[in-house]
Amino acid sequence: MPSLLLIVFALQLIIHLINTVGAPAINNLLWLLYNKLPTSTSQDVRSQTALRVQVVRLKRDMNATSSQDEFAKWAKLRRQHDKALAEYDQKTSTLQEFKSSFDNYVSIARWLATNGFRFFLQFWYAKQALFWVPRGWVPGYVEWMLAFPRAPRGSVSIQIWGIACATVVQLVGAAVVAGWVLVRERRAVGRGMGRERVVMGGRGNGPEKKEL
Repeated sequence: MPSLLLIVFALQLIIHLINTVGAPAINNLLWLLYNKLPTSTSQDVRSQTALRVQVVRLKRDMNATSSQDEFAKWAKLRRQHDKALAEYDQKTSTLQEFKSSFDNYVSIARWLATNGFRFFLQFWYAKQALFWVPRGWVPGYVEWMLAFPRAPRGSVSIQIWGIACATVVQLVGAAVVAGWVLVRERRAVGRGMGRERVVMGGRGNGPEKKEL
């Protein structure tokens, strides 16, 4: 079943990417996208942003005003600042409570779509052979391990195929990250050596002292 082979591989790849990026980062991205839509919280987010800008502006104006020489103006700015800050705190608290529930729902949906779906496939296709190993290619105990736990002997089970896909994805991912880090370090070293050559060249072109 080539389709099932690809599904298991894609599922392991998605799980690896989610674990690499991190669940909080994904939740924050989905939260931003959710608030871009005409949802119940999009207006609250815009109001929170406007209140934050207003609080910062009033705080700056209040600091620029002398509380002794311009007490009336300073007191008015202080009342406006405190009112805006209270509204901002209330709006922030409401959004944080909603975001906490949003994160829980997203986490449940993500688990069902990844690990939950993986467990379902492993249970549903536990007795089915994904592909067969030619007879005599591997010893008998290896055939038993490849068919673990309930696939026909001489075949590869979905559990073993999933483990193999996860291992390959992790190895390739580690190799890609290591290569990226190596390229960045080489570029940083190259830029450092270039700056050193410029400095040394500037020193070499300086005025020479003549001996009397």
